[in-house]
Amino acid sequence: MIIKKFLGKTEEEAVEAAKKELGSGVVIMNVKTVKPKGMKALFRPKMIEVTVALEEESDVKRPPSREGIPASAGNPAAARTVLQGGRPVSGGGSALRPAEDSMEDRASIERKLDNLQNLLVSRFQQSELERREQLAGEEDGSDSEECAEAEDMEEKEEITEQQRFMKLLYNTMLESEVDEKYANQIVDEVDVSGQSNLPFDYILGNIYQKMILKFGRADGITAAEGHPKIVVFMGPTGVGKTTTIAKIASDYVVEEKKRVALLTADTYRIAAVDQLRTYANILEVPFRVIYSEEEAREAIHEFEGYDYIFVDTAGHSHQNEEQLNHMKRLVEVVREAGESQVFLVLSATTKYRDLTRIVSRYSQIADYQLIFTKLDETDVLGNLLNLKLYTDTPIAFVTYGQNVPSDIEQFNPQKAVKQILSKKQERNA
Repeated sequence: MIIKKFLGKTEEEAVEAAKKELGSGVVIMNVKTVKPKGMKALFRPKMIEVTVALEEESDVKRPPSREGIPASAGNPAAARTVLQGGRPVSGGGSALRPAEDSMEDRASIERKLDNLQNLLVSRFQQSELERREQLAGEEDGSDSEECAEAEDMEEKEEITEQQRFMKLLYNTMLESEVDEKYANQIVDEVDVSGQSNLPFDYILGNIYQKMILKFGRADGITAAEGHPKIVVFMGPTGVGKTTTIAKIASDYVVEEKKRVALLTADTYRIAAVDQLRTYANILEVPFRVIYSEEEAREAIHEFEGYDYIFVDTAGHSHQNEEQLNHMKRLVEVVREAGESQVFLVLSATTKYRDLTRIVSRYSQIADYQLIFTKLDETDVLGNLLNLKLYTDTPIAFVTYGQNVPSDIEQFNPQKAVKQILSKKQERNA
């Protein structure tokens, strides 16, 4: 397999360059926005980087539609027209603002889903080949075992290609660390009863749709009417709260031209205070350290003419009762002072069992939306779906690096589902 990356002003331009060099049979593996770094960022536009792959053997052919299938079953575009969700940012504008749907976006989404299907069908055909080779090997066994093996083969043949493809999708979700309970839920919700030999694109489209709908959409940070919106960021130690705040603040100050003030209650770590102060100086926005609930009230009152007030809180163990109670009092003060939102920042690299304990503790403090960090440090995104379903709380943003103000975007359900349904080495390509 040949794997290369191409740059363009738009996704279409990058794809066209890939096709020109490698041919029309390329498969799009990944699409992301690349921002120039340093002083060049002021003069150069953002570019779109497309990673493509080209099979060196013959292209995989899709199975033909069968008779007796609903009209939408043989038409993946029709089966997917109800799909909704975020999309990758391409070109200028803020990475944190919701993008409007367009026919071009829908075509791009369907093209990526078709590419994902090709990958899954290729895997399915490979597993089918291995299965048949295994059965052929069993046929060459001793005569004393022929009867038992024949019965075993007969049972295996009763499993349809449709069932085996569903099993492949199920196992792929488990490989991405989707909890078994939720993987079973998704598979069970795809109604294939009484309809044998459904096309793979119809089955995949249904799974894809179910997963996107389960992720849902997040409101993100919404503006307040006539008063500053106070936004509190909380979470365990080391998940990247301070850097995440700096990224979001940069977006609002530079891209949106909003007036932003930064407060920190993280007085446990001097480095955290210095880090946020440095970002505040670069952005030329006011910065305050608050040591008590009363100082929080005074700071919020001081910046009542601003659009947004971002509050960094101390990272600590979710098992520290005293610090959790202190944070709860701070959030109560913020709510009394004005319109507010709370975001719980979590690392995508944390084990699911630990994540469930963390969110259960923080749910005692306030209702929140989720932000996942460190997506660049993991190959699997199943925990994002696990936490969304476990908490019934939307995911607002994801981050994937330390660069400020880049390496953050509004959560894109379609992109996440595509990665969850991709094999590990395919995601890394």
